[in-house]
Amino acid sequence: MVDNPHGGLLALLAPRRCHWCGRISARHPACAPCTAALPWNLRACRACALPLESACATSVCGSCLSDAPPQDRSWTAFRYEAPIAQAIVELKFRGRLAPAHVIGGLMAEHLARRSEPMPELLIPVPLHAQRLRHRGYNQALELGRELARRLSLRLDPRAAQRAHATREQTRLDAAQRRRNVRGAFTMECTVVRGRHVALLDDVITTGATVAELARAARAAGASRIEVWAAARVL
Repeated sequence: MVDNPHGGLLALLAPRRCHWCGRISARHPACAPCTAALPWNLRACRACALPLESACATSVCGSCLSDAPPQDRSWTAFRYEAPIAQAIVELKFRGRLAPAHVIGGLMAEHLARRSEPMPELLIPVPLHAQRLRHRGYNQALELGRELARRLSLRLDPRAAQRAHATREQTRLDAAQRRRNVRGAFTMECTVVRGRHVALLDDVITTGATVAELARAARAAGASRIEVWAAARVL
């Protein structure tokens, strides 16, 4: 195999830099010290991904023990803290797509080490057509592109649809969030029936949005439902 001479030249002219500290780094997209310092959500509820003070692989929080969510399990790479929180704000509200590649890449690195079978299908939480036109892109889909590419997963942005427009969840409390998204999603039965699926969002706050989408996936016949997200709010 012949080495690509342009690759070495490109590395010299434009060396890879850590997204967080800006230093030149052989490790992409973040240097090892910055990656280690990120707020990884390593101890969390298996059902809703809520960060816990101490947890093992089978830990479930008290809330989920009393009222289990519709998904089989949830996983988020990070707690919603600096600098991940700022990166997600840039992705979601300021039109910057670079954080999707960085965070998605870090999520993929972690998921590649898991011992459980990978899902057959990755489904990003959909935006309503009106919000998609206003924003110009779906941040969950941008994360999904990176995960699908790095993990060789099938990504289907059309498997789920918003049945109707909903209010922005940011300023709503937990009860209002649940009411806001009730019946908000439809799922293509022919796509998900009998399949192990992962539903992907950028942030889980109360879990209302992903739970409603999981109900739609369950009604459409999905055999196993996971929820993945970049970050979980404490």
